[in-house]
Amino acid sequence: MIASCNNAAKKQPNEDNNENTYKEGTFGYDLNFLKQHDSVVVLQAADENSKVIVSPKYQAKVFTSTAEGNEGYSFGWVNYKAFSGQVDAHMNAFGGENRLWLGPEGGKFSLYFEPGAEMVFDNWKTPAPIDTEAWKVTNQSSDAISLQKEMKLTNYKGTEMQLLVDRIIKILDKQQIQTNLGVTVDTSIKVVGYQTSNVLINKGPFEWTDSTGMPCMWILDMFKPTPATVIVVPFKDAGTEPFNKVATTNYFGEIPGNRIKHTNEVLYFKADGKSRGKLGITPGKAKPLAGSYDAQSKVLTITMFDVDPGAKYLNQEWNTTKPSFSGDAVNAYNDGPLADGTQMGPFYEIESVSPAAFLKPNESLSHKHAVYHFTGNEQGLDVIAKKLFGVGLEEIKKAF
Repeated sequence: MIASCNNAAKKQPNEDNNENTYKEGTFGYDLNFLKQHDSVVVLQAADENSKVIVSPKYQAKVFTSTAEGNEGYSFGWVNYKAFSGQVDAHMNAFGGENRLWLGPEGGKFSLYFEPGAEMVFDNWKTPAPIDTEAWKVTNQSSDAISLQKEMKLTNYKGTEMQLLVDRIIKILDKQQIQTNLGVTVDTSIKVVGYQTSNVLINKGPFEWTDSTGMPCMWILDMFKPTPATVIVVPFKDAGTEPFNKVATTNYFGEIPGNRIKHTNEVLYFKADGKSRGKLGITPGKAKPLAGSYDAQSKVLTITMFDVDPGAKYLNQEWNTTKPSFSGDAVNAYNDGPLADGTQMGPFYEIESVSPAAFLKPNESLSHKHAVYHFTGNEQGLDVIAKKLFGVGLEEIKKAF
């Protein structure tokens, strides 16, 4: 379904008398709001209650999803105020529970800093094709959409790269979800799931090497925090290995100890949107899933993605001193106030990254990333959490 927009910028959510009105926080509320700003596409599963909003205008984002129709809870974070503001020089944070960025953000091959610029916020800028420019729809059905974007990007080394990104987003039915995850979903549980298949193609005349630099794909999921939300990141048994060999916990300064805990196989990270922090798991220790549990709303979120433990991952930190291929494969972020008291969110993110794209002309790299939301009684959710995370809801809730 395609919904057209009409004189969008001057309206507020639910202002149009031709639209049904919905409470803030519902899928219908977000759908009405987004229709005022874009010809959004709604993908719908066979049960007609599971829906996903995709935006060609806003860089092929999945803005949000629901498991219970227009009246149901809207799982994604939408930054309403960003749509009426001025274009930001650094990043336009419209929100969206699944977006595609390209990396690396920092490091010797950064795409976010001009060659030679000091890596500080004033010089940081998100490339326009993944920040402000629309994407082209190449195919569409009731349950899937394909989008595409050609780009020319110059990295920190001064290399101009020509590339094409293809992105397919498909909503899944309940049977597909159960098969993909290897779980049986109780009839009392509502679920929505979708998979994104992302392909990066080198369209330039030369090979991307460690001399020229190269990009990677970076998928980020923005969700709404609550005081009772905990991010859960399983990883391969660390044994006696120091934890700093498993996880990076100081992207924005060391995460306080009362906000992060771990066993030998599971990391817990408080996702209340009140303290800014980011962590990452190395490719050798990362598992192909992460997620969260919101005990307040009884929402269990699972993300699944590709991980290649033998591949090189780009360092994304804002410096040129660390080795270029010392990056993480999985990340999580909790938003919080900046030093001046301002805050973009609140929201939290779960992220996956592809390996570095060592590609010859016309070669491609693919990266899949799927998102699943389950809501309902905790007994049914607990079975899913134990199967996928290896820990139950009580352990997650007692982490903090």
